[in-house]
Amino acid sequence: MIGRIPVLDVQPRIDCGRRPVKAVPGETFQVSATVFREGAEAVGANVVLRDASGRSARWLPMHELSPGTDRWGADVTPDAEGRWSYHVEAWADPVRTWRRNARIKVEADTDVELTLIEGARLFARAAAEVTKAEGRQTLLRAAGALTDEALPPADRLAAALAPEVTAILARHPLRELVTSSRPLPLLVERERALVGAWYEMFPRSEGAVLHPDAPPVSGTLRTAAERLPGIAAMGFDVVYLPPVHPVGDSFRKGPGGSLAAGPDDVGCPWAIGSADGGHDAIHPDLGTLEDFDAFVAAAGAHGLEVALDFALQCSPDHPWVKEHPEWFHKRADGSIAYAENPPKKYQDIYPISFENDFNGLVAETLRLLRFWMARGVRVFRVDNPHTKPVVFWEKVIAEINRADPDVVFLAEAFTRPAMMHTLAQIGFQQSYTYFTWRTGKDELTEYLTELSGPAAAYMRPNLFVNTPDILHAYLQDGGRAAFEIRAVLAATLSPSWGMYAGYELCESTAAEPGSEEYADSEKYQLRPRDWAAAERSGRSIVPLVTALNDLRRRHPALRRLRNLRFHRTNNEHILAYSKRVTTPQADCVLMVVNIDPHHTHEATVSLNLAELEGCGLSPAQESGAEPFPVRDELTGETYYWGRDNYVRLEPGRVDAGAPSAHILALRPSSQTGGSPNDERQ
Repeated sequence: MIGRIPVLDVQPRIDCGRRPVKAVPGETFQVSATVFREGAEAVGANVVLRDASGRSARWLPMHELSPGTDRWGADVTPDAEGRWSYHVEAWADPVRTWRRNARIKVEADTDVELTLIEGARLFARAAAEVTKAEGRQTLLRAAGALTDEALPPADRLAAALAPEVTAILARHPLRELVTSSRPLPLLVERERALVGAWYEMFPRSEGAVLHPDAPPVSGTLRTAAERLPGIAAMGFDVVYLPPVHPVGDSFRKGPGGSLAAGPDDVGCPWAIGSADGGHDAIHPDLGTLEDFDAFVAAAGAHGLEVALDFALQCSPDHPWVKEHPEWFHKRADGSIAYAENPPKKYQDIYPISFENDFNGLVAETLRLLRFWMARGVRVFRVDNPHTKPVVFWEKVIAEINRADPDVVFLAEAFTRPAMMHTLAQIGFQQSYTYFTWRTGKDELTEYLTELSGPAAAYMRPNLFVNTPDILHAYLQDGGRAAFEIRAVLAATLSPSWGMYAGYELCESTAAEPGSEEYADSEKYQLRPRDWAAAERSGRSIVPLVTALNDLRRRHPALRRLRNLRFHRTNNEHILAYSKRVTTPQADCVLMVVNIDPHHTHEATVSLNLAELEGCGLSPAQESGAEPFPVRDELTGETYYWGRDNYVRLEPGRVDAGAPSAHILALRPSSQTGGSPNDERQ
C-alpha cells in the first residue's frame, strides 16, 4: 500500500532491493526518489543512512533535483566497511507551506492577523523539536515577533523569514505525516574492490632461459619475485598470476596453440592438473608451496597484493577426472567432452558439469579458495565465470565474503551484457569490460557513460589495456603512441585498470593478420624479457605508466567512477572528460586526449563549468567570466582555461615533450602563488 505521502522509485536499487548497492568507504553517491502529495502543501524529504551496526543513523536532507519534477536527491557517503542500509523519508512541511502562503496574504492584506497567529504556533512547535538552545531561541523569537501587534504585519512576517530562521529550519524542519520507504541494502567493501592498478605476469617466463641446443629452463616463483621491485616501482597495486598449478600432458598445446606439442613444450597454464596435483598444487617447474609463500611475502614487502587466477576447469590428467567423474559431461560414446567454442577447440581442457553434484562442487570450490586465502591471497581473477551457473558463483562468493569480506573477485567475462551485469549484481566485486574494443570517441563516451552511470551502483569496471588473449588492431597498427593513449585512457577513466606484461615495451606483433593473438604467445611458451635492455633501447613507456599511477595516488578524483563527466569538443579525434570530488577536500582533474595515434589534431574544448563547482574556483571563474589556472600533470606547464579552450595534441611521446594528452589539475587561485604567466591554451 502506498504511504500517506508517496515515496516512489528510490534509486539506486538493485533487483528490486533484493541485492545490495555497492560502495567503498568515502565514496559518494546520490540517493534519489519521487516525492509528492495531494494539493499544494509543501513536502520535504531526507535520506536515513544507517551504519553496519544498525544503531547509528545519519539524517541527510534531500532537495528537488529539478523544480517541478518531484524528483528529490541527496549525496550520501558511507565511511566504513560493512553492510549498511538506507531509506527515504518524506513528510509534510507545514512551516514552508505557511511561509509561502503568508507572503501572499500579507502583501494582499488578506486574513493577515489569523495567518500570523497560525504561524506563531507553527514556529513554537518547531522550536520544541530543536535541541540546541541557540536555535530554539531563534525560532521562539520569530514566534514572538509574529504575535507582536505593536509591529507592522510586514515586519512581523520579515522576522519569520529571516535568513537565520531559514537556516535553523533547514536543519530542524517541522515534519508531519512522515512516511518512509522500505530500507535498501548497501554493501560497503574495502577500497581494493573499486580501486587498483593491476599488472599481469607469467612467473615461468621471469628468469627463464632459452637454449638453442638444449631444453628451455623455466623460470620459478623465486626468479619471478625478482621482477616485483620493477612492478612496484611503476606504481602498481596488484600483481596477477595466471594459474600456477601443474599442467596436463594429454593433448598439451604447443607454440601458438598447436596440437603438435614437443617433449619440451610447457603447455597452457589453464590446462590444469597432472600426476603432480590439481588446483591446490604448484607446478614443479615453478617451485613449491613454500616458494609461493615467499613470493606473496615479497610482493607484500613491496606494497603489492597477489591476485591468483581461479580457473574452474581441468586437463584430462587432473586428479578429479578419476576421483569425481560425475563432475564432467560425457558424450554419447562415453568420452568426456572437452571444451570448445566452435570453431575453436580446447582438447587439453575438460569443462565442469554442474548438474550431477552441484553441492559437492560448491564445497570443493570453497575448499580451494580458502586453501589459497590461507597462503595470503585475498584477490582472485575468475576465469570464464559466464560458462558456469550464476547461482553457483552467488553461493560461493556469498559464503567466502560472509567470513572474509576483504576477499575480492574479478570476473573475466567478455560476454553478453546481461550476463556481465548479473555476475556483478550477485557478488563479483570487479568486472572485465569491452574497453579494449572501444576506440572511437563516440563509442568510448557512450560506453563509459553507461559504466559510470546507474551500472556503477553494482558493476565496477577494470579497464585492461591488453591481455594474453587480446592484442587489439589499434595497438598492432598504432605504434608507440597507441600504447600511450590507451594507458592514459584506462588509468584515468576508471579507478581500476590493468596491463599484461610486455605492454610497457609496446609489444605489438600479432600471430597473423586479422588475429588478436600475440605472436609467440606466452600462453603456450616461455617468453623471457630483458627489461633493463628494453628500457635502455627507448622502446619502453615505463615513465608514462609510472606517472599515471602516481597521479592516481595523488588525485582522489581519479580513484572514483561515478564522478566521470564528458565535455564537448569539435573534433571526433579529441576526447575530453573530467573527474572531481569535493570531500574531504576538493580535487578536480580534466583529461583531454588525442585518440588518433597517427595524426596531430586541433580542437576547441567546451567545458560544462557546472561540473567544476566546489573545486575552489571563484564565482567569476565558475561563471566563465574569468579564466582559471590548470597545471598539466604530465609536462608541468600551467595554462589558463575558461569555458572554451583551444588545444593542439600530437600523437607523440609524453616524455619527449609532445604529448598526445593533457591531464590538467585545477589550481584554485589560493594555490597558484605568484603572478600568472601569459601562456594560454
